[in-house]
Amino acid sequence: MNVLEKNTEGLSSLAIITFWYGKYPWYMPYFIHTCKFNPTVDFIIITDNTAIIPDKPENVKVVYKTLEEFKERASVKLGFTVAIETPYKLCDFKPAYGFIFPEIIQKYDFWGHGDIDMAYGNIRNFMTAKILNEYDIISSRNDITTGTFLLYRNNIKMNTLFMQSRDYKQVYTDPEHYCFDECNFLFTELDRGDSILDYPNNVQSMTYLAVKGDKEGHFRAFFDYIIVQGMSNNIRWDNGIIIYDDRFECMFYDLIKYKVKCKNKTVTYPIPEVFYFNKNGINKNSFWKLLSLKIKAKISKNDNKISA
Repeated sequence: MNVLEKNTEGLSSLAIITFWYGKYPWYMPYFIHTCKFNPTVDFIIITDNTAIIPDKPENVKVVYKTLEEFKERASVKLGFTVAIETPYKLCDFKPAYGFIFPEIIQKYDFWGHGDIDMAYGNIRNFMTAKILNEYDIISSRNDITTGTFLLYRNNIKMNTLFMQSRDYKQVYTDPEHYCFDECNFLFTELDRGDSILDYPNNVQSMTYLAVKGDKEGHFRAFFDYIIVQGMSNNIRWDNGIIIYDDRFECMFYDLIKYKVKCKNKTVTYPIPEVFYFNKNGINKNSFWKLLSLKIKAKISKNDNKISA
């Protein structure tokens, strides 16, 4: 079957919700392009940007809401006035998206939250029927619940899981960012192998709730490192698949560092079927191919000088 053909027979339905306020970023066309290659997943962008998104596929849905409208909606649904001064604060609200917008997620078996600064590989190669049948909350890293991609089974228990945190009202009534969707900034500790349950005095983040709930048998939580992050010259997008180091397939590439550090922030049209994330920019040739072409051009130039 062509990767762009939509065949959902026997598949759990998935929706990924992303918020964006303001002008769309330079890498937006690549995000949209990689969404298109996941036709059995719906991507819902909630935004105040009314600009037409070029080449937007059918599975990318746009819902127009201002930040003020979100604040009002969240306050009504939660029963108290929320504090949001900047769009970045919405990261803390990611676990509550399903509760705040039940009409958006009602037809899906799973809903999740994501970001725009990412390039998707083949989501269904990782979110398999076995995984979706067995687990209720699904992360894309082995140590934390990932704000960039986290799936929840669409039921009352999981849609209100964030309320099990003793601190969620504090988080939602304070404009400061708490990293509530992930681990309340315990990245170093968890990366070295500590358990988040060893930090009971920290804000009870979603990682804390997921680990605790799974340990106590209330639901099943899936943690595995199935993404690629950071800067590298060895990341290839190939007809809907992300390949790292020519060996490892990944579910997506998190562009959080790449979008800032890459030198050339331009988009090549039409977007090719194969492209590489090089330090110099996104290119249809690999870093090593570009280096080889550069060396050959330099040698040719020197040869011409000698001939002259």
